[in-house]
Amino acid sequence: MAELTLRNVRKSYGAVEVLQGIDLDIRSGEFVVFVGPSGCGKSTLLRAIAGLEDISSGEFLIDGARMNEVAPSRRGIAMVFQSYALYPHMTVFDNMAFGMRIAGVKKAEIAARVTRAAEALQLAPYLDRFPRALSGGQRQRVAIGRAIVRDPRVFLFDEPLSNLDAALRVATRIEIAKLKQAMPDTTMIYVTHDQVEAMTLADRIVVLRGGRIEQVGSPVDLYRRPANLFVAKFIGSPAMNILPATVTASGAQTQVTLATGGDVGIPLATNAAMRGEPVSFGIRPEDLRLAEEGQPLLTGRVTLVEQLGEVQLVYLDIPGVIEPLVAKLPGSALLESGAELALTADPGSFHLFGADERSLDA
Repeated sequence: MAELTLRNVRKSYGAVEVLQGIDLDIRSGEFVVFVGPSGCGKSTLLRAIAGLEDISSGEFLIDGARMNEVAPSRRGIAMVFQSYALYPHMTVFDNMAFGMRIAGVKKAEIAARVTRAAEALQLAPYLDRFPRALSGGQRQRVAIGRAIVRDPRVFLFDEPLSNLDAALRVATRIEIAKLKQAMPDTTMIYVTHDQVEAMTLADRIVVLRGGRIEQVGSPVDLYRRPANLFVAKFIGSPAMNILPATVTASGAQTQVTLATGGDVGIPLATNAAMRGEPVSFGIRPEDLRLAEEGQPLLTGRVTLVEQLGEVQLVYLDIPGVIEPLVAKLPGSALLESGAELALTADPGSFHLFGADERSLDA
């Protein structure tokens, strides 16, 4: 088991500061996923933890011991990269055993470790095959197995599924989830840009932007209670709809006037000083539904329908709003481009963000 602590960790390349003061605690046995847009620093942070990048300032500790100056090979960390990097002239067994042979591990111990890892990853029938005879998913599992046999305290995954096609991504993601269940005491950190991977695998998600942490929390927390506008739009697919609005009444319940001209009551307390202030009103596509009667929340013209079978993504032109609004509706509804559509939602699903982009829901 390993507990990781990062205190004011910074990484600079000359005048460019890529990590700008990272403070993070990762509990023993936790599966933490780093997400964020390209260039946000998630892979750099992972490599700093591995020791592949020097930390410019700050401290990184494992179980209370400072790791800044410790060599990567002595940190008790195993890393799985985006590229499989398998030896093409070696069998699956030899690929998984190679590191242990270099380290002088006895043959019997090597065989036992490889066998256990192969069984956990469903690779036992392929131990005598060469990489060229494996699928992409099987090769990635070999790379994972090569890390498992080292019996590390910490696993690091750097976008391990990005080279796989959609079906293999799903299958291998399930294997990683099973691996975590089989190794509950091993701390794992996973970098991805795929929200599905983050939401389904993580105990906690760390959202990064511009070398800083925007929010840390469980997948459900980040989805339901985003700390700011960036997290709200980043977590969830399709992204949360954001509409400009103005606060018109404050108190135990806040009333805002949307850019579309409609008034909306939100079960959220705000102070009187906010009256007249510009805010951002948020509603997730999956929280919208067809308005059967009464006053609709939004009305617009359908510009595009993406039929996905069980559900459909409906894009609407809303007067007064620049970006198209997206609604995730049941696939059984017959909708066509050009139709006028009235939508509503439960007030409990509304989000409100101040002029500083911070959530007012807290």
